[in-house]
Amino acid sequence: MTLIPALVALVVVLWKKEVIVALLLSLFSAELLLLLKSGHGVVEASTLGGFNVLESMVLVMTDAGNARLLLFALLVGALMAFMRYSGGVSALVNLLISKGIAKNARQTRLLTFTTGVVIFIESNLSVLTAGILSRGLFDKFKLSRAELAYIIDSTSAPICILILLNGWGAYILGLLGTYQLPESAISILVQTIPLNFYPLFTLAVVLFTIVSGRHFGPMRLANQQLLLSNNSNKAPEIEIPASKSRYMLLPLLTMIVSMVGFMYWTGNGDLAAGSGSKSVLYSTTLACLVAYLLLAFDKHFNHQQLVDIGYKGMSELLGLVTILLLAMALGASLKTLGTGTYISGLVAESMPLFLIPAAIFLAGALISFTTGTSWGTFAILIPIGMPLVVELNLPPALVLAAILGGGVFGDHSSPISDTTAVSAVAAGCDLLEHVKTQLPYAVFCAVLSFIAYLILGWWMI
Repeated sequence: MTLIPALVALVVVLWKKEVIVALLLSLFSAELLLLLKSGHGVVEASTLGGFNVLESMVLVMTDAGNARLLLFALLVGALMAFMRYSGGVSALVNLLISKGIAKNARQTRLLTFTTGVVIFIESNLSVLTAGILSRGLFDKFKLSRAELAYIIDSTSAPICILILLNGWGAYILGLLGTYQLPESAISILVQTIPLNFYPLFTLAVVLFTIVSGRHFGPMRLANQQLLLSNNSNKAPEIEIPASKSRYMLLPLLTMIVSMVGFMYWTGNGDLAAGSGSKSVLYSTTLACLVAYLLLAFDKHFNHQQLVDIGYKGMSELLGLVTILLLAMALGASLKTLGTGTYISGLVAESMPLFLIPAAIFLAGALISFTTGTSWGTFAILIPIGMPLVVELNLPPALVLAAILGGGVFGDHSSPISDTTAVSAVAAGCDLLEHVKTQLPYAVFCAVLSFIAYLILGWWMI
């Protein structure tokens, strides 16, 4: 029964191609099941379910981290509008091409990938920076926004889980701290890097598509449709006449540098302990302020025009902010319903020891995809996997790597994941198109990872 909400969301998305409707129905079914479990009758539960859907969305707002993320998503719209309507995007595109940094489609893809890899401090910042920087270039070389969303989404979470000098590392170390493991938590975490197959395979596949220019499935179709059409991407960045590249560069650099500073500040001097949600909100707000002041002092626009541009940018993202809100509410309801715990118990029941890493990876992939959260997946599976390591003398790095890889799968491929939504926002791509075009690559890497854990489980256990 606990799987019904997740199945409802997937079926409606595939059938009606309507993400918001799918999330609403899924959220209603989750609240209905919770009411039925608490002893309410069917009629009463059906009536109260609608009210509980509203209350669950209100409850999302009471969490400061969620509220910051939603506000951040709106401010991103304003920031991108300032950069776009000022002509800064067009100017930067021309500058990058003239300097030979992005002379063709391959170099453009490589620039996007490199930007995402270098900014490993926070997944949303990685996605946002790479997406904003590359949108105009992708339009210039007639590359689809779906491909841009795939590249930035498939570098952000995977690189953050491999280079753990960030909030991800601090969070995982905190979860590991309560167990008497054979080695220190930091040592085990470092050892997971070569064993964390899913992000490694994902990054390798992204690089292959960049270098070869080859695509498969829905992504290939999306690129072919764009090439065959006479029109470029929807609302291309480069339609606005070029002005000054600093209108884009300075706000973008402000966001990146201040993000690092705010992470250091909110972590009381410890970068890895900083608050990602606070830092990304503060840095985006500061970037918006810098963009506003630049354009106002240069008399490029007056105050009222800048306000209108900011609101217009926000309005363009209202649909995705709604999806983000519903996804958060659904994730909380599924956690209360026990969907993740049920899946992990189902997969890990009575099996040979060598199958445990592969089974835990599979459980993590299913949990993260159905709930849309990697950190929630870690919170469910680490308390299951680490006692198995202690009691059965399993390799801790292998088991932990399987948990982390499974969690990352859903974080960047689930339609209800905040990272997936932010990637679509940053790339200017429809969320459903992004999920549809990226999923075949994600599943391919997940299958390879599952096979790798089967082989290593047999070899190491």
